[in-house]
Amino acid sequence: MPWWISILLWLLGIYLLISILLYYLQDYLLFKPEVLPADFQYQYDHQKVVEYNFKTRDGASINGLHFKVEDPIGVVLYLKGNSKSIKGWGKFAVDFNRHRYDVIMVDYRGFGKSTGRRSQKAIKNDLQAIYDKISTIVDEKYIILYGRSLGSGFATKLASINKPKMLILDAPYYSLKNVTKRYAPFMPLSLILKYPLPTYKWIKYVQCPIHIIHGTNDKLIPFSSSVKLSKINPDRSRLWPVIDGGHKNLNQFKSYHQMLTEILTNKEIEIDLSTTSHQVKHDSN
Repeated sequence: MPWWISILLWLLGIYLLISILLYYLQDYLLFKPEVLPADFQYQYDHQKVVEYNFKTRDGASINGLHFKVEDPIGVVLYLKGNSKSIKGWGKFAVDFNRHRYDVIMVDYRGFGKSTGRRSQKAIKNDLQAIYDKISTIVDEKYIILYGRSLGSGFATKLASINKPKMLILDAPYYSLKNVTKRYAPFMPLSLILKYPLPTYKWIKYVQCPIHIIHGTNDKLIPFSSSVKLSKINPDRSRLWPVIDGGHKNLNQFKSYHQMLTEILTNKEIEIDLSTTSHQVKHDSN
């Protein structure tokens, strides 16, 4: 056998081995869960919170927290990122409580106290069941979906098949396949990726207002992904750039909280375009 064929077969073997390893190890690479004991007690100062455990059809248990306010005007279903548990994410509920919104956060399977075998389909089904539960208590027109990083894809999927008040995406990805491709450009991701999460496919079916918040200095999920997403459903989308914001620090920027306030209070300025240059035609000269 010619030497170059031997080298080619050797390289092909390595390629296949890496592909197989990526397929079986991707859960460990994509998810960074914090597992909590079943008897763990959540503690949040100055916040009224109730803990729930939602049983799924396949026997899993999804643990969640309900951060309550007096006389709420709506509820935010907050879908977190890929790390830790709602123990560390609960602090962000205050950003919505201050605007008189209740907040419900849940841990995905394998995170916190939640149990069950994790898959893209399973997580989508869990979140839809939880959304259905919320909508039996609160009319959909009072439900806001907020998806942060990993949760942005799931939030978009929910919004595409339901009728919430609005969808807020925080540091969203065009697709998870698109993100992972930056780190493994030569791997057959279409074949091995268990969580493609094609946000770009789902967002075009969203019928409610879409607010996309993204830091311009995000090194993990580039700002350009939000620019592309905002162009898919442009009549319903608005892009909110946080100048110099990264992937994990948007809450440290005053501009983020100003944006969130404008979004949640719906204090957008209405403009009579007939009084502007909107339709004025100019000569090329």
